[in-house]
Amino acid sequence: MTHPAVWGGLECTVNRVGDSWFDQVARSGHDMRLADIDRFADLGIEAIRYPLLWERLAPDRPAPRWERIDPFMDRLMASGLQPIAGLVHHGSGPRYTSLLDRNFGERLADFASAVARRYSHIRMWTPVNEPLTTARFCGLYGHWHPHGRDDATFVRVLLNQCRGIVLAMRAIRAEQALARFVYTDDGGTVFSTEPLAEQATFENARRDLALDLLFGRCHGDHPLVPYLLEHGASEAELVWFQSNPCVPDVLGVDYYATSDRWLDHRVDNYPSDVVGGERRHYADVAAATHAPGWRVGFAAALERWYQRYGQSVALTEVHLGCTREEQLRWLHAAWSGACEARAGGVPVEAVTAWALLGTHDWNVLATQETGHYESGAFDIRAPVPRPTAIASAVEELVVYGAMTHPVVKNPGWWSASRNQPLLERPSARSRILLLGANGTLGSAFARHCTARGIPHLALTRAEVDITDAMQVRRAVAACRPWAVINATGFVRVDDAETQYEACMSVNATGALHVGEACRRSGARLLTFSSDLVFDGTAASPYVEADEPNPLGVYGASKHLAETGLLANDVDAMIVRTSAFFGPWDEANFVTRTLRDLTLGRRVHAPTSIITATYVPALVDAALDLLIDGESGLWHLSNAGTVSWAELARRAAEAADLDATLIEESGQSLAGWLAPRPMFSPLASRRSTIMPSLDESLAAYMSARQRHVPLAP
Repeated sequence: MTHPAVWGGLECTVNRVGDSWFDQVARSGHDMRLADIDRFADLGIEAIRYPLLWERLAPDRPAPRWERIDPFMDRLMASGLQPIAGLVHHGSGPRYTSLLDRNFGERLADFASAVARRYSHIRMWTPVNEPLTTARFCGLYGHWHPHGRDDATFVRVLLNQCRGIVLAMRAIRAEQALARFVYTDDGGTVFSTEPLAEQATFENARRDLALDLLFGRCHGDHPLVPYLLEHGASEAELVWFQSNPCVPDVLGVDYYATSDRWLDHRVDNYPSDVVGGERRHYADVAAATHAPGWRVGFAAALERWYQRYGQSVALTEVHLGCTREEQLRWLHAAWSGACEARAGGVPVEAVTAWALLGTHDWNVLATQETGHYESGAFDIRAPVPRPTAIASAVEELVVYGAMTHPVVKNPGWWSASRNQPLLERPSARSRILLLGANGTLGSAFARHCTARGIPHLALTRAEVDITDAMQVRRAVAACRPWAVINATGFVRVDDAETQYEACMSVNATGALHVGEACRRSGARLLTFSSDLVFDGTAASPYVEADEPNPLGVYGASKHLAETGLLANDVDAMIVRTSAFFGPWDEANFVTRTLRDLTLGRRVHAPTSIITATYVPALVDAALDLLIDGESGLWHLSNAGTVSWAELARRAAEAADLDATLIEESGQSLAGWLAPRPMFSPLASRRSTIMPSLDESLAAYMSARQRHVPLAP
């Protein structure tokens, strides 16, 4: 049996909130990067869900602005990628119409006709993406324009969209008789406690309404005909759909971790913001996190729509906003589910890697611009979109029909088996070897690997002395890791001035021992360096290509490790970072500052300029990059330059402590003995993936409140 095809897609929502249109294509920068088409084609995907959106091409007048899209369509045709043209994606149309406009369908059909006439090579079309979901968000929940919160608005929005689909496909096929209709919508199922079984049955029937209308099934004894008529549909409208069916050629299932829902009558067990309902109150939450016995339902969703409608199916949106290994596991689960359904006789055409360029602000359902970004197959926070491990996985699926990254062997957070022991008999290349597990950085990596379900072997400095090459080599050979994280280090910057040999043996010689063991075994290496490799004479923050010139022994030891690893053909990622602070150790500058302020003590803080680094954010970013297969020098620290004194003040403000107790000082008054640069902030020319300092200070304060008090 051949495996399904692999498609791709751009998150291209143009949704209206009030009088503002939120444009995901513009925010991704795709409309300014024609070379993106080549990046997509190089993945090997067969087709791509691509936006030719009404709101973007004809925002103020019916005549489309072809110059905005012609170069991209030409490049798509030259690349051999088949576009699946999307005309409306969660939108309410341009300014001269809306989802409540009774002529919405006719206006959309006119636009569709013009697009089909101009781009006669396009064979697959999605006139309206997720009409049922859009009707819920616009008509029932009030998230998007026209911000309805009632059944009547929901019904009108749904009818107008479905009529638009029928008329648009009719217009398209008048230009292209062989055009295929690819329908897309959320394929989730509603589950419930027993007292809410009737409500769940109703919700599941309502979730099928768009397809039932398009298939001409909303008549006679259809269970929701009374509901439609009660809330504004006319008999004539339902007869029209019965007389003008528009059967999709492909039923596209969009399935997310929150697609399946759990309705629970025990409202006291839930926060008030998830409790609602019309006839009775109940909690509506993700089944993945609340429903007893829930299992991820890719195969079930595909089979359900095939059994109900008898048409070919596909997974048309596969994306998870999470850490990289969970994104890979979600794609793996989707592929496995599609193959399972296909083996069971369901005609599954494709699996779509959605959001190739990532998504913006879907954590708030695209209702405001908060700056929240989730990467996809590419991360756009680099000078040019950077391929992630998802891109590599897509390429593997195209060629081999399988994913090979070690992290996909373990269950995702949604799996019932997540809390079971990970790989009790680990195979080769199944784990990460973590060295220096008892230090600040090493313990943070151990904590995060456990939380993220990444199998690892954590060894302390007492268990492996990295200054002993044979010990390192034996440890790597015994573990057989796919990657080694070297979190071991001589970190006492002042002591390094008088303990030269000890510092060099760990930070330089030891790091090279680890690199050599990785080179021999084929394991990847993640290791750490410092802003102290620089002398502070720069006029702007240091980037990866800037020339190091350390002032002290500690910086010199890190620089020696960098040059040795880069020269010895080691597959290493070397992360320069600075000024750690985190919730789990008591020795970092921020924690000590807040402890002193809590006790009413004065704090002397230097005026030298740095970028601070929140350890949990550093660890997550470094793990993502390691999984992506990145190498070379990387700068990772919180966005935004500050002096030590300013860092102390901002931490005090975040903790609501008296910042007047903070006094600016020179480095010597702060008790520092080793020479340090007066200016050593870090920036990156490779990618800006770390959060801002304010975001990290807020996360730090939240974590500290759950951890230990600042005062002894």
